[in-house]
Amino acid sequence: MQGKKPIWSNYDIDFQMYLAQYGYLSPSVKNPSSGHIMDESSWRRAIAEFQSFAGLNTTGELDDETINVMSLPRCGVRDKVGFGESRAKRYALQGSRWRVKNLTYKISKYPSRLNRAEVDAELAKAFSVWADYTDLTFTQKGKGQVHIEIRFEKGEHGDGDPFDGPGGTLAHAYFPVYGGDAHFDDAEVWSINSKRGTNLFQVAAHEFGHSLGLSHSDVRSALMAPFYRGYDPAFQLDQDDIQGIQALYGHKSQIDIGGGFSQNPKIPRATTQQPASEDPALCSDPSFDTIFNSADGATFIFKGEHYWKLTENGVAAGYPRLISRAWPGLPGNIDAAFTYKNGKTYFFKGSKYWRYNGQKVDGDYPKDISEGFTGIPDNIDAALVWSGNGKIYFYKGSKFWRFDPAQRPPVKSTYPKPLSNWEGIPDNVDAALQYTNGYTYFFKGGTYWRFNDRTFSVDKDDPAFPRSTGYWWLGCSSAPRGTIGGNARLTIQPADDEDVGDILFDADGGHDGAGNSGFVANSNIWTLVLALAVALCSRAA
Repeated sequence: MQGKKPIWSNYDIDFQMYLAQYGYLSPSVKNPSSGHIMDESSWRRAIAEFQSFAGLNTTGELDDETINVMSLPRCGVRDKVGFGESRAKRYALQGSRWRVKNLTYKISKYPSRLNRAEVDAELAKAFSVWADYTDLTFTQKGKGQVHIEIRFEKGEHGDGDPFDGPGGTLAHAYFPVYGGDAHFDDAEVWSINSKRGTNLFQVAAHEFGHSLGLSHSDVRSALMAPFYRGYDPAFQLDQDDIQGIQALYGHKSQIDIGGGFSQNPKIPRATTQQPASEDPALCSDPSFDTIFNSADGATFIFKGEHYWKLTENGVAAGYPRLISRAWPGLPGNIDAAFTYKNGKTYFFKGSKYWRYNGQKVDGDYPKDISEGFTGIPDNIDAALVWSGNGKIYFYKGSKFWRFDPAQRPPVKSTYPKPLSNWEGIPDNVDAALQYTNGYTYFFKGGTYWRFNDRTFSVDKDDPAFPRSTGYWWLGCSSAPRGTIGGNARLTIQPADDEDVGDILFDADGGHDGAGNSGFVANSNIWTLVLALAVALCSRAA
């Protein structure tokens, strides 16, 4: 009797080659003369591992969704550096790094269809992505020995890993232990600041991550994810990328807004900052309605009908300005605001919300909060996207809600929960901000608290929190520099450990949805779990 035909043999050998090329099957599969025989369980396991890494449903079947992802343009570096290895962290470190922080590079062969000066600028910008969060420096040289050599090549180009023409593999790079060089497929239509073709800056920034020692990440929103996602005009590093590069090279040494030493820098501003000036009205009453970061990294505060732009030293010259002129159609006295990673900003007031792309309304707004954010109450106090799990948190009075657009319903039946679970934060906050230095800030009545997302408690510093918003954020020289009053809660409230655990253990949930509201985990979950364990032990003691 004839045996049953293995399920995997129904598919093109190209899929086996793909899985072998990127580390999911033994490399011997790529060599037909090796005599390698693969059984069905190995085939299913390889597909399931790829699906898990790519954020797909882990079925072990080569379904249409899996085939579509396999067909995406991508980086040529293996997803799994060693065959069969497993990952203990969201970001991945290859295991080697440069022993110096002042690195040099040269472009030995330029792309055939782009201006050389523009290529120089784009690649310098791609290196700066990593320099913004570390003390690494990158200097371009025209000749001589360098740390990283960059070439644009077609087909076979001398390293035994030929390019495959337009689409498919876009580029590949070598880890520091193998020299750090980066090669780009010159058959691609490389583009600059355009949705057409393949964006040079974003691909180069990804490849340079490999040149510095980062492997591929399974966080879909991370730059170091292997698949090309298209041009993103509001590009910024994911927290997963930041944690990875800082695990290799440490944090950037710089003083940051909000007081204390900053372990992460702010997102670079798109334009040169105007000199800071002291605003008499704000300094006499430093409270405000909301605070948020725009897609280009600028920080704004809203108060009544006006808004101000913040600098490192206070508020920028030329403010306040009218909200209605900068964001046409948006009223004053906004309750809360935040910006998604896709660059769209949401504003909330009363029972309504607005969505803006930059400073243009993004559709037919306003809409009811109950329509777009089912389960969230009207008249909220504050809102933010938390770095711990990429989900949206809304605050009102003594309670908070977690909104997860990837689940149905988006707000679990266990919410709302007491705000006292955010240890040290008072009720009835005015505003909240997930800042670019890895901390979350809460504001109330002219004071603020810096919340450590890793320990899940108000951060410890000298002077202690709360501090004056006027002095530390708005540049009011006459405002007090030390601690204002006492901590919000001098004793720890009875713990709702289920909620804290829910926040922490949910940190790997979520996925990048189709468009407006997908969020992906971008935190080191094990650090958070350890922090939870320490907190629980302290309470038990």
